[in-house]
Amino acid sequence: MKSDALLKSDGMRILADTLGIVEAERFITLMLREPFNYTEWQRTLYGEMPLKDLYAEIKAFEAQNASIR
Repeated sequence: MKSDALLKSDGMRILADTLGIVEAERFITLMLREPFNYTEWQRTLYGEMPLKDLYAEIKAFEAQNASIR
């Protein structure tokens, strides 16, 4: 398991690489501005997707982004 500092650093780098630094900062500002319930958001995001389908998408994402680690 990564340390909190490393996880934050990696997360910020991934956001900046994916969205660009300005949009990454905007994303963080939006997340901090509004009350946010991650568990509820996750349920809405994945809806009724079967676990095996979600797992397949995660594995595909990991394969495509192996160089980010």
